[in-house]
Amino acid sequence: MRKKKTKKKRFDTSFDFVRHPPSPFDHRICVRLMAVLVVIGLLASLGTRLAPAARAQNSGAAHVRVYLIFIDVFGEQGFALPGARVRVRRSAEKKFRWEGASDRQGEVAFRVPPGEEYELTIEARGFKTQTRKIDARQENRADLTFRMESQAEKHTGSEAGGKP
Repeated sequence: MRKKKTKKKRFDTSFDFVRHPPSPFDHRICVRLMAVLVVIGLLASLGTRLAPAARAQNSGAAHVRVYLIFIDVFGEQGFALPGARVRVRRSAEKKFRWEGASDRQGEVAFRVPPGEEYELTIEARGFKTQTRKIDARQENRADLTFRMESQAEKHTGSEAGGKP
């Protein structure tokens, strides 16, 4: 008996990639990928070289002049006083325009327009309120340190205890 010869199946060459997909590290793909990465790198380096020149031209318009008021608030024993309420207003106005609270280090800062005189008020629970004037016409920064004084409690002699 003779065996039947089976015909070998042949695929169309246009569908050859289905049987054997290209490896991700095919030479052509690697060359193209490297070319793209080189172009991106060149564009990125060119962009960083041009950016400082563009920033230098616009630096006058982008930089707005401000006066910095930096405040350190301490308690009676010299420790930082967090949570102190700090308010700032122009001396000619009655309404406070800037308000903040001291952080854990007892620090707070404000940016205000230069060329004016300001009044700064600090309040903290159990301490006397303090006020200072700041002249923002001379320099560009004021560093202030406040040592808060405790309020004296009022006692009357007729009461022998209880709530004050």
